[in-house]
Amino acid sequence: MITLIAAIGKNKELGKDNKMLWHLPNDFKHFRAKTTGHTIVMGRKTFESLPGILPNRKHIVLTHNKNWRHDGVKVLHSIDKVLKLPHDPLFIIGGAEIFRAFLPHADVMELTRIKAEFDADTFFPEINFNDWQCTFSEGHEADEKHKFAYRFETWKRKN
Repeated sequence: MITLIAAIGKNKELGKDNKMLWHLPNDFKHFRAKTTGHTIVMGRKTFESLPGILPNRKHIVLTHNKNWRHDGVKVLHSIDKVLKLPHDPLFIIGGAEIFRAFLPHADVMELTRIKAEFDADTFFPEINFNDWQCTFSEGHEADEKHKFAYRFETWKRKN
């Protein structure tokens, strides 16, 4: 199974200058709960934006740079090579180009939809929601730890 997992603003914003646009501790917990024990796939810039290797996950980095290496990371240079791996499941965590490339192959989308607009330079790809069914939706209001209201949603591809 291939799952895209992302937090996005009202206009599908993902980030700016390779940084997140918000701080939502519950979204970090949600991401950790969904991805722990599984394989996460990302582009090089997304990996470099992380604080390091995320515990209890296998890391795959897709890059065109044939010389790029990092301890604890499997480096691949094509989406086709990722698609040939066992899908146990695979969690696609970004960035925008990686989401766009894997969207046609995704079975599930785990979206945190933030109820705010942001100045961004990176966006989640367009989604035809007619191809998807929402199977879970849970809203959360802004509070002392979460500046913005947000909603966890699970979308499964219709057959």
